[in-house]
Amino acid sequence: MENKLFVNEIGQYLNKEIMNDFLVSQKELREGTKDFYLRLKLTDKTGSISANIWNNAQTISEKFKEGDIIRIKGIVISYKSQIQITVNKVRVLNEDEYDLSEFIATSSKDINKLSDKLFQYIENIKDVYLKKLLLEIFEDKDFFKLFLKSPAAKTWHHNFIGGLIEHTISVVSICDFVSFLYPVDKDLLISSALLHDIGKVYEYNVKSTIDFTPMGRLIGHISLGDQIIYEKAAKINNFPKNTLMKLRHLILAHHGEYEKASVRLPQMLEAIVLHHADNLDAQTVGVKQIIESVQNDKAEWSEYDVLNNRYYYIK
Repeated sequence: MENKLFVNEIGQYLNKEIMNDFLVSQKELREGTKDFYLRLKLTDKTGSISANIWNNAQTISEKFKEGDIIRIKGIVISYKSQIQITVNKVRVLNEDEYDLSEFIATSSKDINKLSDKLFQYIENIKDVYLKKLLLEIFEDKDFFKLFLKSPAAKTWHHNFIGGLIEHTISVVSICDFVSFLYPVDKDLLISSALLHDIGKVYEYNVKSTIDFTPMGRLIGHISLGDQIIYEKAAKINNFPKNTLMKLRHLILAHHGEYEKASVRLPQMLEAIVLHHADNLDAQTVGVKQIIESVQNDKAEWSEYDVLNNRYYYIK
């Protein structure tokens, strides 16, 4: 449409009516005090904004689904210092009415530079078996093409195209720094950081939205990553069983807690470091994304973070 607004511009239209196109990234029909209402997360390549449909919510809800591109007419409001949209009209757009690239967020980092950095880390690995394993995996052109496009999550952190390699390089960088502070096996730690989320290549499917593949839901990236490592290592003559066991443990334990889908609890120093490095980057970037989504210059607090049960002070 002409004069399309992006999410990061919506705050400039406070208390004004807008007509604009968005991707529906989240949709939830909720029961209010008087009637049902529809809670939406509307998204484009610049971010997301919350929206509500108060009137005829059940009827309108049947007209569209998550992943649709919709044209809405509504009023931009401020609620608890957060910019939102009260939606009055909705129409689902046909594929020839929009450019999908306007709605899918992509990493702001230079993917080629991140790729070069990844192979530089591999080049610095001294353990010949770990280096060979890493090259077996990352020099697979079909796999690496998927790796560069994959997100690192569905909704929380690095949930955009290129998010996986951006997150991976951050975790490796943290582990590289920590290796100078504590008596860890650096080659093992860096290798595990490079490999810890490779299963996400097959866990997520990116179309108009990021969603789980059937394999992602039923098996999950931790087990998928472990399977890739085990199968690739089996093709390398005389790959040390003890090294493979340690590496697999780090992958299987990197979520840190059973409640967070970790297959094992971290039981090695390197596993402790990997878990905290992974969590540090995921939590920090997740919170950063929430703070950056605040458009009201007068707001002191972010929107409520349901995952961590808190607001964030932004002044």
